[in-house]
Amino acid sequence: MKKSLFLILLLLTGGLLKAQTKTDLTAAAASSTDSLMKTLSTPTKGEPVIATFKATRLILSQTTETVKKKELNFLVIHRFGDIGGAAGGGKTLWGLDNSSDIYIGFEYGLTDNLNIDFGRSKAEQLIELGLKYNILHQKTDNSIPVAVTLIGKTALKPYHVNTNVFDDYSNRFNYLAQAIIARKFSPALSLQVSPIFVRTNLPYPFITGNEQNIFALSAAGRLKFSKRLGLVLDYVHPFSNFRDNSIDPKFYDGLGVGIEIETGGHVFTINFTNAEAISEFNYVTNTQSSWSKGQFRLGFTISRIFDFNKKHKSNY
Repeated sequence: MKKSLFLILLLLTGGLLKAQTKTDLTAAAASSTDSLMKTLSTPTKGEPVIATFKATRLILSQTTETVKKKELNFLVIHRFGDIGGAAGGGKTLWGLDNSSDIYIGFEYGLTDNLNIDFGRSKAEQLIELGLKYNILHQKTDNSIPVAVTLIGKTALKPYHVNTNVFDDYSNRFNYLAQAIIARKFSPALSLQVSPIFVRTNLPYPFITGNEQNIFALSAAGRLKFSKRLGLVLDYVHPFSNFRDNSIDPKFYDGLGVGIEIETGGHVFTINFTNAEAISEFNYVTNTQSSWSKGQFRLGFTISRIFDFNKKHKSNY
């Protein structure tokens, strides 16, 4: 009798243990599934925000964007003559007969965040060499709310009509330091501000009292209204007593408005601006054209990326 009772208790205990083990395994599996689904459904946080702007340049300003490692950005920037005013109108086909400035430039990625830039302008035959470093990336979780890029450039005037003014060769050099602070507020809207410092060893125009050192502040933005089209605005204000009080010549702030078109490997910008010059060394210190007098011009920027990184090509 005792043996039978013991055998019954043993069978019942085994059944309970088996049921409990099955229940525990089911609960564990359910918990693992819930954890996996939660992980998949939770968006990744802290990722860098990409494509704050589609190109390294807008109209007047550079952007926080850099060319990636072993990529080469080829730039062609063109400004025509005045549309209106004394130098414009039908006799110059509203400025299309003339070119106030032309810039050919190259931007190469030493790393994803560090570029070396080289370019030449028609205005003052200016040759530029610079470095551009993206030190801070905006994050998707707003742990870093803005992107920050630093630029340092030097420029040389190797040729000039007024060669007599360059009694010392160092007078031909200019220097620029700039910080660009940008934020992408939404897929459609990006804004940036940028303090700029320009040092000109021999400032142009060659007028007594013209300052060698100028601080300026620029503001720019892009508003996308379709997948490949966007409206861009660009403005710069130099802080200069000489320019504020000068009557002849009279100086103006640079202002540009345009349409940005993305076409695959190209970014094409069509714009209107009162700034004749393309380089910061010239348009910050010497914009003498006024929108109100019809002294604004049609311009365009073409940006084309060439990829020399074999790792990128192997992914296609």
